[in-house]
Amino acid sequence: MSTNSSAENLERGLSNRHIQLIAIGGAIGTGLFMGSGKTISVAGPSVIFVYMIIGFMLFFVMRAMGELLLSNLNYKTFADFAGDLLGPWAAFFTGWTYWFCWVVTGIADVVAIAHYVAFWWGDLPLWIPALACIALLLVLNLATVKAFGETEFWFALIKIVAIAALIVVGLVMIITGFEHNSATASVSNLWTNGGMFPTGFMGFVAGFQIAVFAFVGIELVGTTAAETKDPEKTLPKAINSIPVRILFFYVGALLILMTVEPWNLFSSEESPFVGMFALAGLAGAAGIINFVVLTSATSSANSGIYSTSRMLRGLALEGDAPKGFAKLSERKVPRNALMFSCMFLLAGVVLLYSGDSVMTAFTMVTTVSALCFMFVWTIILLSYLVFRARRPHLHDASIFKMPGGKFMPYVVLAFFVFILWALTTQADTLTAMVVTPIWFLILGIGYMFVRRNPKHAALRNAHAAKVADERYEAAAYRDALAFNARGMKDAQEDAKEPVA
Repeated sequence: MSTNSSAENLERGLSNRHIQLIAIGGAIGTGLFMGSGKTISVAGPSVIFVYMIIGFMLFFVMRAMGELLLSNLNYKTFADFAGDLLGPWAAFFTGWTYWFCWVVTGIADVVAIAHYVAFWWGDLPLWIPALACIALLLVLNLATVKAFGETEFWFALIKIVAIAALIVVGLVMIITGFEHNSATASVSNLWTNGGMFPTGFMGFVAGFQIAVFAFVGIELVGTTAAETKDPEKTLPKAINSIPVRILFFYVGALLILMTVEPWNLFSSEESPFVGMFALAGLAGAAGIINFVVLTSATSSANSGIYSTSRMLRGLALEGDAPKGFAKLSERKVPRNALMFSCMFLLAGVVLLYSGDSVMTAFTMVTTVSALCFMFVWTIILLSYLVFRARRPHLHDASIFKMPGGKFMPYVVLAFFVFILWALTTQADTLTAMVVTPIWFLILGIGYMFVRRNPKHAALRNAHAAKVADERYEAAAYRDALAFNARGMKDAQEDAKEPVA
């Protein structure tokens, strides 16, 4: 995508600590607190390997995204480099799909938040906390980008403290040999109840089908590039720490949970975190975890509103969305885009009174959202492959190269194919896969109208010319490298010959 120098610029108000905690918050989803019980019940101790494998693969997606964003600091989000490298269509599909992902996730979060608040105030009408949440999100994001960063900092900190507390309490129970429900807290619980793979290969596969949704939002740090102070330092730090976060927050927490209590005693309907603190005799365990999950859901909705507004602004600058979404307030915030996204969150208020059947359908819609996130991750990898092929000089000059850049994109793409197959093994996710193409059909129809815009025709022509120039430059660059290599070889051979 092109960069409009005449347009107002976003404020670089996010510091290193904001970016680090936003990255952590993106890596720790609400699914870890509420969905890990179901994951453990279907996969057993092998769920540890499930989270490790998914985290390992997505780390390379993040490294590819990091190298691309730092190759040109005019890129505001990954939709920008997708449009620049793959063409205007990629920016359109990536930007709007990412907007759709977070709007749907935000609606789910509003519904969840209303129910979490009902834990303390059961007589309060659900629409009151739902509307209060939407109003709070709007106020927080309309202030400044620093206010958003500060809010996310504290939301993420709450999640970190909750997981750290679980690990500490669990270790004490293991060391003291805590007994409960005719079981004893012991490391042997990991393999004495059917082994590490007690539910077989298909149970292991089912773990992927559930766990992949817990990583939704891991790419969130990529939408902060235009508002980050010193991105050359902060983005690499945030991305490189992802493996450590996954080992500690996901693998560490799950190891403790299944060591304290055998995997077959977990319920798919309850949070294992609540059960853990309840076993330890911690007063108000359910209330504490309810507060943690409430803040986690609010954090997710807050991140979603932030990222959708930035995506809408980027789309508007390129003619892919109404021009009004590109305008910034006096606080350097895309106010119109924020209000537009928040308007869709009101659908969550309607769903609160729609009955169980609608909630079942809504679960399927959130699965569609997760599939769309996988589409965005795939676009990031495809952009990286094109970047290496057409701009080898920029790759060589990169200060943050993706490790294994020649083959790992293909490994990760093959892994995504495996995930798609895993989703076909369950009825509800299979239905979601069948309806997901409807969204892309809608986008395709929309793009047919948008591309008629004279600005888009100019963008396509400019992109085609740029591609031709870059391919010529890449070929010339490779020829120069080959020529220099031959020259060095000839010089070495000449040096070996005896002087007459």
